[in-house]
Amino acid sequence: MKVLQIDSSPLGEASASRQLTAAAAAGLLRANPAASLTHRDLSVTTPAHLSGEILAALGGADTSGNPELQKQVALGEELITEFLAADVIIIGAPMYNFSIPSQLKAWIDRIARAGRTFRYTETGPVGLVTGKRVIIASSRGSVFAGDAAHEDGWRHAMDFQEDYLKRVLGFLGVTDVEIVRAEGLGISPASREQSIAKARQQIAERFDAVAA
Repeated sequence: MKVLQIDSSPLGEASASRQLTAAAAAGLLRANPAASLTHRDLSVTTPAHLSGEILAALGGADTSGNPELQKQVALGEELITEFLAADVIIIGAPMYNFSIPSQLKAWIDRIARAGRTFRYTETGPVGLVTGKRVIIASSRGSVFAGDAAHEDGWRHAMDFQEDYLKRVLGFLGVTDVEIVRAEGLGISPASREQSIAKARQQIAERFDAVAA
């Protein structure tokens, strides 16, 4: 089994999502001793945001004489190869301004490639990526899920993080997606500690089902 761990938070050891992705990766390796782990830290190797030049280069335009474009094309190929090779993908996704970090969006922009991970047909787009499991380690400063979020209305309506990830992965053909969530992290130190502990417990309880 090949495991791909994606981290997108720039906060290092202070990041809640990184704590959860690390716990998930460690649990998977314990449950599957023969598994291999690839760790991609998007705060260290951040794909450039798409530009006209990059899009043209990804489409096959001549990049000779432009080392930076060649670098971006090579990085894009590396990212999509990692994604396609993985059996289980762990995505660290903190909520930034009701959505995801731009680093994570830049990664998605590189792996969502027509002809590689999806294709267009006369009856609509078809995802080409199947047979994968995704674990999303979601972290949020406030509470945007559960009964309280639905009662307040606006909280649920402002969540463009988890639903976006599930939909874009589904577009690519990945439907086996589960979320481990730590939220209310900014309410108080006690709330942060309790929420992270609960999420870590959920991770520990789920690995029997993830084991090969």
